[in-house]
Amino acid sequence: MMGRLLYCLNMKTNNLKILSNKREIILGSGSSRRVSLLTEIGIKFSQIIPEVEEYEIQNEQPYQYALDLAELKGHWVVQRIKQDQIAICCDTIVVLGYNVLGKPKNKDEAYKILSLLSGQNHVVCTAVAFADSNGILTSSYETTNVFFNHVSPNQINNYIDSGEPMDKAGAYGIQGMGAFLVDRIEGNLDNVIGLPTQLLEELAKKVNRMLELT
Repeated sequence: MMGRLLYCLNMKTNNLKILSNKREIILGSGSSRRVSLLTEIGIKFSQIIPEVEEYEIQNEQPYQYALDLAELKGHWVVQRIKQDQIAICCDTIVVLGYNVLGKPKNKDEAYKILSLLSGQNHVVCTAVAFADSNGILTSSYETTNVFFNHVSPNQINNYIDSGEPMDKAGAYGIQGMGAFLVDRIEGNLDNVIGLPTQLLEELAKKVNRMLELT
């Protein structure tokens, strides 16, 4: 699965590669999955991990909440970059109905989240913000529908014991051991992993045009 995905990513990242030749890319994320994907598709970058507290959603729409968090991370990172650098910051959320399921704080919370998702379909939303030393340049989000298999309490507990769910929105990683949870998806797999390449390309194209006008 990952091999086919990386091949497709390489075929779809022309604008991002053009941008990386113009400006140094800063990945504003601590996600090892995003680091691996950017590395595999040949984008040279440095990394700054935003120290931003992900506040609980209040009266915002879920997708706007993800976008706001990505931009918040962008504002934090751009205060620490040079003028010729461009930051890419992301936020991924899992939405079940109208509820946002974040990263579990402990095993009990992971069990509750995975039990809620069992046999249900949910939406994974990843928001991306491009920013430079002047602020946010452009941002947007992408969504993918994910359909979960019915999983037993024993399967959930065994998965939690692996440790994989603890740093992931929705308490699972589709590209790892958590693949058994998923029946099918409607949309892009890379968005579920947390780095939506199609959206990156669209935003990179906009930034390239901005740079041509300056």
